[in-house]
Amino acid sequence: MDQSLSYVLVTPYTIAKSRTGGVIARLLTRLDLELVGAQMIAPDENFVKEYAALIRSQHDPANPRAANLLANYIEKNLGPSGGRRHRSLLLLFRGNDACKKLSDICGALYAENLGIESITGETIRDTYADLITDPENPERVIYFEPAVLTPHNQKWAHEDLKLFARFLPDQPNIIENYVHPDPSKIERTLVILKPDNWKYNSSRPGTIIDMFSRTGLRIVSVKVHRFSIAEALEFYGPVKEALKTKLSPVFGKKARELLEQEFNLSLSPETEKALTESFGVEYAADQFEQIVEFMSGKKPSACPVEEMHHPGSVKCMILVYEGVQAVQKIRDVLGPTDPLKAPMGTVRREFGSNVMVNTAHASDSVENARREMAIVKIEKNTCADVIKAYLEMIHK
Repeated sequence: MDQSLSYVLVTPYTIAKSRTGGVIARLLTRLDLELVGAQMIAPDENFVKEYAALIRSQHDPANPRAANLLANYIEKNLGPSGGRRHRSLLLLFRGNDACKKLSDICGALYAENLGIESITGETIRDTYADLITDPENPERVIYFEPAVLTPHNQKWAHEDLKLFARFLPDQPNIIENYVHPDPSKIERTLVILKPDNWKYNSSRPGTIIDMFSRTGLRIVSVKVHRFSIAEALEFYGPVKEALKTKLSPVFGKKARELLEQEFNLSLSPETEKALTESFGVEYAADQFEQIVEFMSGKKPSACPVEEMHHPGSVKCMILVYEGVQAVQKIRDVLGPTDPLKAPMGTVRREFGSNVMVNTAHASDSVENARREMAIVKIEKNTCADVIKAYLEMIHK
């Protein structure tokens, strides 16, 4: 099959150690596959039991110990412990030979058991996984952390995806698995990795997530999203009036200066006011249209009314961070709107181009975070739909 679908499941330990960004960066830079879905999940005991049984049945003659090793790990580490579920991150990739490519970049299970000089760092498991065996009995595993889970062949991928398709629809898209000592101090904030990060496969999305990890905040929700024009208009609605107020006088004055220079005459303040209320306002409106086009892929003025709510042609990744002073901590790492004015080491200074193409958005208050989460429907995720559509297609 040319366009197959497979997955990578980032383990709770990898997430807890803030290695999520590094894993995503490795996956995006080393593969020509498209990331089509992402969802933070917290498996329950029933899912873990079924998933482990499925993995145990996927026996590889070339590596007979692998299935049991992985199944035992899943039973012990993916399910709830101490009355609390644990976060795992599901990443869906689509493309030619997706399963083999993901398996190759994730790496072999037993490579970590080689001598330290033999570890190349090429694969995700080379970098993030551990397998320690008893020196006197190599069959006895003392410690095992695979970092990521991914099927070894497409048949197994289809079996696993069927399980995810049954599990995901009933799962919340915001994980609430942790009781904070003082809940009154906890905030949630929204982050958007904008479309300029997804024009081609690069390490940028993963590196940005890695930079945000320095805040110590928890990621409680992830989704791949395509803004409709209607969503983008609502999301950036408050910016429209601000642009008019800020830009209209600037470009009204600029228009007056250019006319005076071109025609060698002096224009009155009344003329400048008229230019501000005409040309200046139109310029500000065009800038707003460009913002909506950047986020959705199309200008509102060029979109038929019946298509306003259709998913856009460009994608972004939406994340929700949770913790004490989450809003300010994220914005400190993000940097100001203009990348040229952002301090060294901030996300926008490192990756932004200008005030529009500035790589990421972060809510500026808890209230705005709630408003923005409602607009992008953060409680919904398309992963289950992507899997269901794929499974229906392959069984036609």
